[in-house]
This record gives sequence, structure tokens and C-alpha cells, in this order.
Amino acid sequence: MIALLLAAFAVFESVKYGLPTTAATLVFFALPDVARLAGVRPPGWLYQAVHRVWIPLVVLVGYAFGPIVWPPLFTAALGWLTRIGLERAFGRGLPLNSGS
Repeated sequence: MIALLLAAFAVFESVKYGLPTTAATLVFFALPDVARLAGVRPPGWLYQAVHRVWIPLVVLVGYAFGPIVWPPLFTAALGWLTRIGLERAFGRGLPLNSGS
């Protein structure tokens, strides 16, 4: 349910701010696939970083409370977090023994 809410929010922000935000959302939504195509495999640190919730969450909170005003950064984090949420909802993503 949270993944659907994040997706709806990402679409709303993308429509509101235009093409750069839409591109950022789509690129970061596809980030795990791009990393896999680039040869990133588990259990490497880069694979772990791409599938961690806290990284895009820190970007979202930092954007909300920080001085940076650049909507593509916000929607990129929304797209990335949406992807992580969808993978977790369907039982994919990080292995169970890897923590968060």
C-alpha cells in the first residue's frame, strides 16, 4: 500500500514540475535494473546500497527540511523508494539475513 502511495505521489510531482522530474523519477525507479545490467550482483556493497530504504529516505527528509529546492532530486528519491517498496512487497530485493 505504501508503494502505491509513493508511486501516486511521484506521478503527482512529476506532472506538477514537468519533464526533468519525470525523467529523474523514471531513472531512479529503474536504478536496481540498471545496476544489475552493469554487473552489480549480491552481496556486494553497491548492490546493498541500491536496495536500502534509508538512502532515498534521507534524501526525502533532507530535501523537505533543507535549503535545497530542486524538484528532480525529490522525485528521484520518490521513484527509488517506490521501487524498493514494490520489490519488498513482492518478496524481492535484499536477502532476509542482510538486515534492513
